[in-house]
Amino acid sequence: MARILVINPNCSQTCSDGIDAALAPLRFPGAPVLEVATLEAGPPAILTWRDWHSVVEPVCRLIERTPADAYVVACASDPGIEAARAATGRPVFGVFRCAVAAAVARAERFGVIAIVDASKPRHMAALRAMGLAGRLAGEVALNVAMATLLQPEAARSRLIEAARTLVAQGAATVILGCTGMAHHRSAVEAACGVPVIEPCQAAAMQAMLAVQ
Repeated sequence: MARILVINPNCSQTCSDGIDAALAPLRFPGAPVLEVATLEAGPPAILTWRDWHSVVEPVCRLIERTPADAYVVACASDPGIEAARAATGRPVFGVFRCAVAAAVARAERFGVIAIVDASKPRHMAALRAMGLAGRLAGEVALNVAMATLLQPEAARSRLIEAARTLVAQGAATVILGCTGMAHHRSAVEAACGVPVIEPCQAAAMQAMLAVQ
């Protein structure tokens, strides 16, 4: 059975549990095994470029010592994705890039909900690398702590407001720009009226196709 390792590059087990729950619908008989690993050496959340750079080497080392048929780096800033690809001959997927690919497959323009304003430059760097910066309708940052985001309801109204703002700006799909938002996806989609993409699901599906 093919095995896909999904790496949460922050040290929050609660965040990893949310990722694991988001992947549950993709676990069915005969499907590749989806395993979620928490990077214990990671920061509580990846909010800054310093956080981003701090996890690159630990992620590469985790990949090198953990055999799998494919790897997913489960942070919407795609930290160290190029270095991770150099650390293995197996496919490595960044969840943000996969979410963008899913968004542009559904609609011409998309929006992104970021956890903090500091995430926006990292998202824009990825969009420029993909040649898709011009299809971004807008990006709204919540500027909340990861602990708040991971609570069942605390940030939900803010997420819904952000999604509606992006739709008003022309977004026909919305990307949840942090893996800590996974458990809010259905509620946000129902409230804003356009497809809402959860990045870990998007990346896991692409990884599953790659190993089948």
